[in-house]
Amino acid sequence: MTKNLVEELRWRGMIHDMMPGTEEQLQKEMTSAYIGFDPTSDSLHIGSLVPIILLVHIEKAGHKPFALVGGATGMIGDPSGKSDERNLLDEEALANNVAGIKRTLSRFLNFDNGSKNSPVLVNNYDWMKDFSFIEFARDVGKRLTVNYMMAKDSVKKRISGDAGSGMSFTEFTYQLIQGYDFYHLYKNHGCKLQMGGSDQWGNITTGTELIRRMTDEGADKAFAMTCPLITKADGSKFGKSEGGNVWLDADKTSVYKFYQFWLNTSDEDAEKYIKIFTFLDKEIINGLIEEHKEAPHLRILQKRLAEEVTTFVHSQEELEKAIAASNILFGKSTADDLKSLDEQTFLDVFDGVPQASISEEDINEGLDMIAALAAKTNFLKSNGDARRALKENSISVNKEKVKDDFIIAKDHLIAGKYVLLQRGKKNYFLLKVS
Repeated sequence: MTKNLVEELRWRGMIHDMMPGTEEQLQKEMTSAYIGFDPTSDSLHIGSLVPIILLVHIEKAGHKPFALVGGATGMIGDPSGKSDERNLLDEEALANNVAGIKRTLSRFLNFDNGSKNSPVLVNNYDWMKDFSFIEFARDVGKRLTVNYMMAKDSVKKRISGDAGSGMSFTEFTYQLIQGYDFYHLYKNHGCKLQMGGSDQWGNITTGTELIRRMTDEGADKAFAMTCPLITKADGSKFGKSEGGNVWLDADKTSVYKFYQFWLNTSDEDAEKYIKIFTFLDKEIINGLIEEHKEAPHLRILQKRLAEEVTTFVHSQEELEKAIAASNILFGKSTADDLKSLDEQTFLDVFDGVPQASISEEDINEGLDMIAALAAKTNFLKSNGDARRALKENSISVNKEKVKDDFIIAKDHLIAGKYVLLQRGKKNYFLLKVS
């Protein structure tokens, strides 16, 4: 093996539980390992970055990663960590979600690339769809006792009434189906290790137990490893911003907002996250941590974290665009810089800035500065205030200083519908053509 995977994950703080013998197995030979992704949406958010990064670490260490999309388990919903039954998806929505997750995963893993440890993408619907209920109950269900399944935390919490309103038979069977996935991959692909978040330990060990009971005496063992669930130092939920989930697809979370999420990380979290969410080596990370401690106001850790994760998820080119967009608020920029932004990024950069609507007729005829600042918009309190501000040379249109004879015309529009007014350095106002 090119490197000790367990040692690498341990110093990064990415191991929570591990079955005895796992490290020895990984040191002994190239090992196939899998992680499952349930298609609850047509994309993945940054909570799913950890399992994706784990799969990349598996490949980098010379092992063979399997990414499993739960086309079958997605029909049921994983009860782990949930207090209530999930709403079941219809087949069309599920198929759309499965396709979306496959697209997302393919950005990070080059599936079936011809190398010996090439990543593989599988869908558990492919082997579960042909099972009849009676066959599954007879061939798989009889292998584990109800007592064993009820001892799992995800089941105990729901049945005891501590959370929610009990558990349906449908959700109760989830761990059995996930366990069978592990058995199927073990038997057909030689997959000996399942990994996932710490909330998956019960489901994963059900799989190892099922393999033990469904294979011949003396067969190779199967193993389990989990990583901690990511938390924030202030106790708030990781992966959420004011607008909800932070997604890995730019059409759901713009690259600018994605970059800002990491840039706004606290010092304590940045020190933890740079080990988990980047592939920088130990020496570089320790150096960055020391550098940051000497001058925390420079936010060295946050900047490098945001750069590395944005490049990994989106690309170097998209990172540069996000940095340019960030500099529009805090650095020197021009009208051309503003016009280079797509509409969503422009709105994200100026999120919360007061707005006023103007008509197409106003723009077509040409809007004078007094009307733009006061008469038509109330950005400034009065026409007199507008004249004084213009005389003081404190007014900018699209980041460029203007005089009182300036006329706002159609060619000044950003994304075909916006004009950015500014008084001084920080007082912004948006005109929107509607």
